[in-house]
Amino acid sequence: MSSEWQNTTLGQICAAQGGAIQTGPFGSQLHTSDYKEVGIPVVMPTNIGDGGIVVDNIARIDQADVDRLSQHKLQIGDIVFSRRGDVTKNALIRQHEVGWFCGTGCLKVRLGDESIANAKFISHCLRLPDIKGWLIRHAVGATMPNLNTGILAAVPIHLPPLKVQLEIAAVLGTLDDRITLLRETNATLEAIAQALFKSWFVDFDPVRAKIEGRVPEGMDETTAALFPDGLEESELGLVPRGWRIGTIDELCEVITNGGTPSRSKAEFWTDGSTPWFKTGDFSDGFLLTPVERITDAAVAGSSVKILPADTILMAIYAAPTVGRLGVLTEPAAFNQACTGMLAKKSVGPWFLYLALYFGRVWFNSRANGAAQQNISKAIVSSYKVVIPQPDALAEFHRFAECL
Repeated sequence: MSSEWQNTTLGQICAAQGGAIQTGPFGSQLHTSDYKEVGIPVVMPTNIGDGGIVVDNIARIDQADVDRLSQHKLQIGDIVFSRRGDVTKNALIRQHEVGWFCGTGCLKVRLGDESIANAKFISHCLRLPDIKGWLIRHAVGATMPNLNTGILAAVPIHLPPLKVQLEIAAVLGTLDDRITLLRETNATLEAIAQALFKSWFVDFDPVRAKIEGRVPEGMDETTAALFPDGLEESELGLVPRGWRIGTIDELCEVITNGGTPSRSKAEFWTDGSTPWFKTGDFSDGFLLTPVERITDAAVAGSSVKILPADTILMAIYAAPTVGRLGVLTEPAAFNQACTGMLAKKSVGPWFLYLALYFGRVWFNSRANGAAQQNISKAIVSSYKVVIPQPDALAEFHRFAECL
């Protein structure tokens, strides 16, 4: 019965169950020299995905440092938040992550004995769009949103009876497992497309094979005929004969920066239907769940633009975020920290996406040289790429569309 649900807060739940909300260690407690290549994983803000830990490039420290700062060791059911930046994501600590370390820049929510609230259920609650919106509105800081223990303690929770929580958490856990499997499948397919793009358009393997009188590996005769049998000098070095050097701008039908509707106008953000993305919402892949949505009034009354599905978004602010990519799965808007690019039909989104992906080092080198560590739409537009003959480009597009 909905009448059995109670309105409470995250802080009240923690207090009732003997839990706590705690800030991670200060930088003075862990120095750069303390981080090792081998050791106990340290969960930093960059490791917090939407619901779980992202282990790519995770930092590590010695067991002695973990023991020295044992109050920051993670237990099963702990929920970790980023203290600054993208404050909407949280990660639930699972069995295999027990003993890992809550790093600098994070907040740890420990719910306690779970006599009235289940950690898995609360973690899902904290990922609801309404709660994410609440966190964004209440985070402090003029230039970068910041959370603190007081803000997290005040997060409103509509809490059902424990039995209902467990039932809901079980269903959502099954869906999470399914989503994880689909993401892993997408990652595998994307890796295949990346490998093919690198072979054809970066290393020029089919061309080099033909120069050596070999049949290109794994390629039928018809496809092999799309590649020349020689290389020639260009401003980017040796490239296949007959191919040319162009720019990202030439590959795009549309290339534009986004915008942010005024936060002071509630009518721009209340009950919106148009997805609105920030760079923190994506990390090289499809954009499935926006944290925020905006209204038609926001679109009409601001500088935001709506671009269609298959638009590529690229982060252009704040190295090392510069170069992070996302792909729209539906018409959506995005903020000014992104450049949106819609590929020409003759190019296709995957060639554009991977050309940008393999240019990340170049983009970051431009960002690192700037005071604000940003790049611009003009820099993205002018990035030079090798453009193959139309038949080879069409064959790659056909292959990528089948993945």
